[in-house]
Amino acid sequence: MSIVYMDQILNEVTNTVHKRTPGASAVETPCGVTYNVADDHLRRVSADNIVTTVTKCGRCFDDGGGY
Repeated sequence: MSIVYMDQILNEVTNTVHKRTPGASAVETPCGVTYNVADDHLRRVSADNIVTTVTKCGRCFDDGGGY
């Protein structure tokens, strides 16, 4: 069974996008990097609505380069 990550978490400080853990808190990610980031620096976004250039988290995405 594959998990679809519709929502993502944007770290506005580093401009890095992470997968959001389905069914978890609003800003929980599989990589755990956002655990120590203040909630006011994190924004839940849709992959279709990202209008700026961001780096994908290398732990969350196979084609990512950040972290």
